[in-house]
Amino acid sequence: MSWEDTTMRITVLTVPDCPNAPVVEERLAQALEGREADVERIEVGDPEQATRFGMTGSPTVLIDGVDPFAVPGAPASLSCRLYRASDGRAEGAPSIASLRRALSDVDAAGDCDCPPMEAASRGDRGRLAPEAGGLRAVQQAVLRHFAATGHSPETEELDAAAAAHGRMAAEVVAALAADDFLTLDDSGRIRAAYPFSTAPTARRVRLASGIEVSAMCAIDALGIPTCSAATP
Repeated sequence: MSWEDTTMRITVLTVPDCPNAPVVEERLAQALEGREADVERIEVGDPEQATRFGMTGSPTVLIDGVDPFAVPGAPASLSCRLYRASDGRAEGAPSIASLRRALSDVDAAGDCDCPPMEAASRGDRGRLAPEAGGLRAVQQAVLRHFAATGHSPETEELDAAAAAHGRMAAEVVAALAADDFLTLDDSGRIRAAYPFSTAPTARRVRLASGIEVSAMCAIDALGIPTCSAATP
C-alpha cells in the first residue's frame, strides 16, 4: 500500500528584504532536482505573524507545514536564522545536502509500504482524512511534525497549513479531534495523533533519522513509516 500522490508544499518564511531568501530558494530548486512542488515565499513583518506561522528566524523553510530544521524550544523570531553546514560553519540558509535529506524524508514517508499514517487502525475505523477544509493538510502537518521532532506541534505551528485553505489551525484541529483523528488534552494541546502518542507507551519506534516516538499500540507502530526498529 502506498500513499496517494500529492504535490509537496514548501513555504519559505522571511522578513522583508532578507538577503538569504534568494539563496534558500536557489538551493531548494537544486535540491528538488525537477520534482514538482508548490513553493511560495511569505514575508513576515511582526512577531505575532512569526508565532502564527511557526517562524523561528529568517529564513524558515516549511515542508508540508513542518520545519524539518526545527530546534526544540526555539522561540518565534524575526531575527536572522543560522544553519550549521556539515563542516560546522554557520550559514544563513540550509545547505543543498540538508534540504535534499529533508525532502527525502518526506518521500520516504510517502513511499513506505507500511500502512499509511492517516489510515492507522483506530479501532477498525481507519480512513483518510477528507481533503475538504484543510483537514488532510493539517493532519499531515501534525504527523510530519511528530516524525521530524518526536513530539506534537503547537497549534500555532499548524497555521501555515491551515491558512492555505483559508482557515485557522485551531478550528481545523478541533474538527480533527471531533472526528477522532487526534486527541487533545484539557488545555487543547494535541495529546495523540494516530499512530503517535505524546505520552510514553510500551511501543517505542526509532525512525531512520534517529528520532524516537511512542506509538498508540503495536498495530499503530506498523503505521509509522521510515521506521527502523520497534521494541515492545
